[in-house]
Amino acid sequence: MRAAIFEAVGTPLGLAEVSLRGPRPGEVLVRVAACGVCHSDLSVVDGSFPSPLPVVLGHEAAGVVEEVGTDVTSVGPGDHVVLAPLPSCGDCYFCMRGQPTLCAKYSVSLFTSLLADGTSPLSRGDEIVYRGLGAAAWAERAIMPECGVVKIDNDIPLDVACVLGCAVQTGVGAVLNTAQVEKGATVLILGAGGIGIAVAQGARLAGASRIVVSDPVEERRDAALRFGATDVLDPDSDNPVTAAFELTGGIGMDYVFEAAGHASLIEQGIMAARPGGTVVCVGAPPLDQGISIPAVVAFSASEKKLIGCLLGSVDSQRDIPKLLAFWRQGLLDLEGMITHRLDLAEAEAGLDLLRNREGIRTVLTV
Repeated sequence: MRAAIFEAVGTPLGLAEVSLRGPRPGEVLVRVAACGVCHSDLSVVDGSFPSPLPVVLGHEAAGVVEEVGTDVTSVGPGDHVVLAPLPSCGDCYFCMRGQPTLCAKYSVSLFTSLLADGTSPLSRGDEIVYRGLGAAAWAERAIMPECGVVKIDNDIPLDVACVLGCAVQTGVGAVLNTAQVEKGATVLILGAGGIGIAVAQGARLAGASRIVVSDPVEERRDAALRFGATDVLDPDSDNPVTAAFELTGGIGMDYVFEAAGHASLIEQGIMAARPGGTVVCVGAPPLDQGISIPAVVAFSASEKKLIGCLLGSVDSQRDIPKLLAFWRQGLLDLEGMITHRLDLAEAEAGLDLLRNREGIRTVLTV
């Protein structure tokens, strides 16, 4: 099959022929229809999130089931599905405690670029090709565990449904699951790419009274207003910390979401949060970036909370149908998030759009 393969840092992606084995017991073979271009993919390509190479990236995908292995009962050939890059086994320590994105069986695949059994279904001759970011969906087909596909209605456009796989699950989930934002709360979002826009939509769903979005790109600020923001800031001219207090009568924000993947913005978020407020780390900064909390006693005494967030703390089998229900009710805009559509062969161009901070979400059609 054809796949966009990443060979080495500093080299562009290119289409190549790779081999994909058939589904084993408990696995599903999906013919990929569409896959988004996510900042996590860019982090691998630019070297800030190291991965074994060569690797097929792409994890925000939807497609049609082509074949299933033995023991698979929840889906069959012809079913339309969204791929879940962080499936949940349902039985491990973390799944049993309501933390499915930390699943002991499947979450390690994000870092090993292998299936849970330590193998890859991809190869090129005698060479292993790694399965990047839990899906390897920048390809014509993908192998997923049964719990890693979520069946959806066949009338839902697959190029629209694919953005649920990462951006929407992450952003909306960060609000509803990780932070559990309550009605009437004030929210500050730092970054208005695909994740930040999804956070804004989640804050609107939660009934936040004020949704402030900060981003240096005017096009993204304008988009944020369409997706639920009540106020927008240009951090090149507006100080988000100062604005956070001015817009809340000197109190500070109830919730701050860092959605751009810059550690320095987490520090900014801590300053912008009110006493007792919550800062949620949604973006994925490079591994070599850290944060500093000056006067940590003041941080502690003000009872501020700093929490991590992986894929919006979702249970994909539960949350994707819920998000689609919001979409059908007109409460969640998926189509509007897609600003560019490219062919699989143009994956590198999709990454350039991210590098240049153009648009919100790029979808590759296969």
